[in-house]
Amino acid sequence: MAGVLRLERFGPDGVVARVTLARPEVHNALDPALIEALQRTFDALAREPAEALRAVVLDGDGPSFCAGADIGWMRASLELDRETNEQEAMRLAEMFNAVDTCPAPVIARVHGAALAGGMGLCAVSDLVIAEAGTRFGFTETKVGIVPGTIAPFVVARIGETHARALFPSGRRFDALRALRIGLVHEVVEGEAALDAAVDAAVAELLSAGPNAARAAKALVREVRGLPPDPAARQTARLTATLRVSSEGQEGLRAFLEKRPPAWKRRADEMT
Repeated sequence: MAGVLRLERFGPDGVVARVTLARPEVHNALDPALIEALQRTFDALAREPAEALRAVVLDGDGPSFCAGADIGWMRASLELDRETNEQEAMRLAEMFNAVDTCPAPVIARVHGAALAGGMGLCAVSDLVIAEAGTRFGFTETKVGIVPGTIAPFVVARIGETHARALFPSGRRFDALRALRIGLVHEVVEGEAALDAAVDAAVAELLSAGPNAARAAKALVREVRGLPPDPAARQTARLTATLRVSSEGQEGLRAFLEKRPPAWKRRADEMT
């Protein structure tokens, strides 16, 4: 992990993880070492309990968030056979899945450029906050390939209509279009504002119940595609389970008593 990725902790008791792509000299382009480091890091974070990990911030050193695949890695792929190329693509897919299924909410802090695989990282993050000057693009077709590995995550995020409009040409577009299609959730002017927006998003997550925030994230995946009756049963069970949990009881009592819940008091005391 050293040299390609940095993991830091901040917030009360270190409950927020900052995962930073650390290859600024190549605009944080993805290569096998960075892909492996990302997967290992998110696999490890996934094992942490809700009270220990409340949020993850994903960002990139240097001028760009992530400019896609490393040129050296692409050059090396010319010498690989079809089977080996497929294996490498599967490792990339597994990395994206590790980020996508992280139990804690993931906030992407995006600046400079998010291209190809960088778009995939946006698509598997729960909240994407971008600096206004960021450039986006599914640029794979420009080099004769397709945004295949990221496609399941991207289509789930932006829908078929936007994917069909943007995938074939590989055209680049600005942060406002990324906002309109749902890839980005908030656009701000300048990196100071970007940091402030990320901090505000983290603070909002810390004000939510640790287990409730994770359950709310998981709920989206669980009900996606379910028919109405199974969805109703699933959500009723989840609602009942959380209402009788210690966290749910504390949250409801705090609301009725007009006081902050215990988890928010602890966060406020340590910030």
